[in-house]
Amino acid sequence: MSTRQISIALQTDKSAAEYIRLAQVIDQYAFDKVTVYCDAPYHPGFAALLLMAPHLKRAQLGVAAIPPSRMHPIDIAAQAALLSELAAGGVYIGLARGAWLGDHGIHESARPIQAIREAAAVIDYLLAGRTGGYQGEVYQIAPHVRAPYPLPKTRIPLLIGSWGRALCAVAGEIADEVKIGGSANPDVVPVIQGYIAAGEAKAGRPVGTVGVVAGAVCIVDEDRDRARAAAKRSVALYLPVVAPLDPTVQVEPELVARLQREVEAENWDAAAALISDDLLEKFAFAGSPDDLIRQAEALFAAGASRVEFGTPHGLPSDHGIRLLGEKVVPALKG
Repeated sequence: MSTRQISIALQTDKSAAEYIRLAQVIDQYAFDKVTVYCDAPYHPGFAALLLMAPHLKRAQLGVAAIPPSRMHPIDIAAQAALLSELAAGGVYIGLARGAWLGDHGIHESARPIQAIREAAAVIDYLLAGRTGGYQGEVYQIAPHVRAPYPLPKTRIPLLIGSWGRALCAVAGEIADEVKIGGSANPDVVPVIQGYIAAGEAKAGRPVGTVGVVAGAVCIVDEDRDRARAAAKRSVALYLPVVAPLDPTVQVEPELVARLQREVEAENWDAAAALISDDLLEKFAFAGSPDDLIRQAEALFAAGASRVEFGTPHGLPSDHGIRLLGEKVVPALKG
């Protein structure tokens, strides 16, 4: 794969018309991939991409990332196959354990890492058109079952979202990319590469086979202070989840707890006030186009193969997307 890819990611909280309109804006620029999230209780990711796909002529499309506890791998395979018929630039599949599941009454498998491994195997079984069944510890398919729909013409790449040593090692065995969700921190990239390398070695794959994707909240604006203030409000939702996962950043548990309380009460200004500039720099892309270029260059220098600029992009979104497409992407690809 290219060692320098740039993608854009959207939250699935939009109207049908808005998905289509934003796809048309995004398609004017040289983004390598377009991602949508799969957070509950937002729209499931494939629905949004099926609306957007006819209007995206170049970029590869994917959902990053789907918890198998939320969508069965049989359904993930079927949705990906359908999307592949519309996606001119191809499709990838993203799997992850997920966050906030318990808040919505979604129960994770007792063996979550094994569930990810087996979900990938079930998806591969179906999209390859195989029969003979699958007997795993978490998932089973009867011998007569085969995919009854048109199959993709080429293999669909697999992304696994994780910060953890064990799941990153599984990704090293079977995946094409690992996404560090919610991070703009160059320091964590080599840590994740080390976790992945253990799996690559176990599977006999060359070190570096699996790319590392750094993706986080992004707000870009000509007024950098305005962008950074808004980014603190946006990143507050994710920070209580991701900050404790980063082994290179020391965040006081009390700060995380206070952030969580303010977020749950929807006190966004109070939550934003708890986030320092240094913390923002680790967990969001925020500021002027030059700020984002600097942040992305640092991630690429640390070994990231792809940088993903996440929702909401700008003030408003369209303006941020245009600044990314016209200022940031050309500078990074130049």
